[in-house]
Amino acid sequence: METSGWGDQVVELNLQTAQSIISVALEWRKKQNMKPLTVAVLDSGGFLVALAREDGVSNLRPEIAQGKARGAVAMGLGSRALFERAQSQPFFIQSMNSLASGSLVPVPGGVLIKHGSTLLGAVGITGDSSDSDEACAIAAIEAAGFTADGG
Repeated sequence: METSGWGDQVVELNLQTAQSIISVALEWRKKQNMKPLTVAVLDSGGFLVALAREDGVSNLRPEIAQGKARGAVAMGLGSRALFERAQSQPFFIQSMNSLASGSLVPVPGGVLIKHGSTLLGAVGITGDSSDSDEACAIAAIEAAGFTADGG
């Protein structure tokens, strides 16, 4: 961590932290006896920092994991909230997905990474049930010392 000129700590999501979140997520999924996963960590701008795809997962999983995380970052809401909004306002979410060139995946498993009120990025996980994917992301984010917001 570094400090700004105002004495505040500046916390950023770097590669080492992203890789640590991925490692914890994959360990957690094994302890929970979940199916193999793909885990994506995006920064606050929605850019991929790190991704891991376990053996045996389908070839579309990296895009799904990034889409869950990208939707969370782009909308400032965990993907569970986007899922709920898609049910009550499908045209709105369809419009947002159109603006994002179809890259948003509004189902649970995209979890915001926060430090206090600062958005650092998001984790997107896919491979098991959406609820399990979300629980895994929350566990990994919290193990890294951050606040997880699944929506």
